[in-house]
Amino acid sequence: MNDPDHLVPGLGEAPRVTLGHTPTPIDPAPRLGAELGIDLHVKRDDCTGLALGGNKVRQLEYYLGEAVARAADVVLITGAVQSNFVRLTAAAARHLGLDVHIQLEERVDTPDPAYRASGNVLLDRLLGAHIHSFPVGEDEAAADRALEDLAAGLAAEGRRPYVIHLGVDHPPIGALGYVRAAAELASQSPDGTLGFDAVIVPSGSGATHAGTLVGLRAVGAAMPVYGICVRRAADLQQPRMIRRAQEVAALIGQGDLIDDADVRVTDRVLAPGYGKLNPATLRAIDLAARREGLLLDPVYTGKAMAGLIDLVETGEIPAGARVLFIHTGGLPALFGYQTALEDFLADA
Repeated sequence: MNDPDHLVPGLGEAPRVTLGHTPTPIDPAPRLGAELGIDLHVKRDDCTGLALGGNKVRQLEYYLGEAVARAADVVLITGAVQSNFVRLTAAAARHLGLDVHIQLEERVDTPDPAYRASGNVLLDRLLGAHIHSFPVGEDEAAADRALEDLAAGLAAEGRRPYVIHLGVDHPPIGALGYVRAAAELASQSPDGTLGFDAVIVPSGSGATHAGTLVGLRAVGAAMPVYGICVRRAADLQQPRMIRRAQEVAALIGQGDLIDDADVRVTDRVLAPGYGKLNPATLRAIDLAARREGLLLDPVYTGKAMAGLIDLVETGEIPAGARVLFIHTGGLPALFGYQTALEDFLADA
C-alpha cells in the first residue's frame, strides 16, 4: 500500500503524532444499499482505535503533533456537552502524557439527565479531564476566547498550554488528517481510481468535510463530495466550507485546487438543529442497525445517513450509484440520547 504522505505533496511536512489505527477498512453494506437502491460502502473511521475511535483521531494527530513540537504540557479544547472531539482530545492528551482542560458548551437544551452524565461526559471524567462549563452554545468566537482566558491563566502558573480552536479565525490544521485519509482511500484502491460516484460526510466544524474534499482532489479524484449539515443551515455552511477548503488547500501548497462549485452541502435533514433528533435521523439509525448491524450516532453519522437517504430519494444521487459513506464515529453519544432512543423504539 502506498504511503498516503507520498501521494499528496506537502502533506508530510506538517508535524504529526501517530494516534489512530489506520488505514481503516472500507466495508460493503449490501443490505442497506439494496434498501436504498445503491451500491453502498462504508469507510469505517469509527474504528480508529483510540478511546472508542472516530474521525477526530485523525485531526488530533496534526493538532497534537504541533502541540508536541511546541513542547506543550497541557491541551485545551471546547465543544458540546456530548462532544466526540472533546472526549478524544482528553484521551489523546493522556496517551501523550499531557494534561487536558475541556470546556463544555450548552448547545443542546434537553431535560434528559443521561445527556449530562452518560456517553462522552462519563468518558471525559474517566479520562481525568479538567472540565469547565460555557453557558453559550452558538458563539464559536466567544468559546474560543474563553479557552484563551483559561490558557492565559495556566501560562501564568508556568504551564505551556496549547489551544485547539474551533472557530474559523484559526487555521484548520486538523483537516490535514482528512487530506491524509483521502490519500489513504486512493492507496486502498488497486489502481488508485477509487471508483466511487459520490462520497458522503457530515459537515459541522468543517475540518473533515474540507480535508476529504481537498485530499480527493489532490489525488486526482473528481467525484462529488456531499457534506450533510449537522450544525448550521446550508446558506451559512456553504461559504464556511468554501473558505475552509481553500485554507486546507493552501496548507498543502495547492491554493488553487478547489473551485467553489466543488463544495456541496445540504441541510434538508438538519432541523430542528444541532444535536436534536428528527424522524429522518431516527429512520437512518434504525435502518443501518437492522440492515447491517451498523451503529450510527444521533448527532453526526445518523444525520449524515439521513442526508444520504434524502439525496437518493430526491434523485440527486441516482439509483445504482456506487457511494462511499464516511462513518465518523461518535458512538458514545448514543448513550447520552438514551431516553429519546427508547421512546423511538417503544413506538417502532
